[in-house]
Amino acid sequence: MPQQDPAERRVVVTGPPRRTLPHARPRSRGRHPHASGYYRPRTEIDEQTTLGHTYVRSLMRTQLRAALTVFAVLVLLVGPLPLLFAAMPDARRLEWAVLGFGLYAPLVLLARWYVRRAERNERDLVRLVEDR
Repeated sequence: MPQQDPAERRVVVTGPPRRTLPHARPRSRGRHPHASGYYRPRTEIDEQTTLGHTYVRSLMRTQLRAALTVFAVLVLLVGPLPLLFAAMPDARRLEWAVLGFGLYAPLVLLARWYVRRAERNERDLVRLVEDR
């Protein structure tokens, strides 16, 4: 290894520790006032503060509400079928037609509605967190 000139040696530069997070400084854009110590919602979520926990719980609550709505519609759609089939014991072809074709379209529509609703809920949270 060649000898290094003492003037060319690498030097480690250090400074005083930061007292605030770099992303916790107030920003000029957005709806919020320029208050010192202002945290954006993304910071609240990342640091798992009470407010961040509230944001996440709000998303979970809206997702749960959508899931329970889908479950209730599914129960109302599929639940009465055994009673209907028991009331008409001679209609074996009707049973297969209802199970094979009659339920497929409503289930697909219900699934599509749920996915779109869940994506919209997540998009709303992202919009809130990114302050758009």
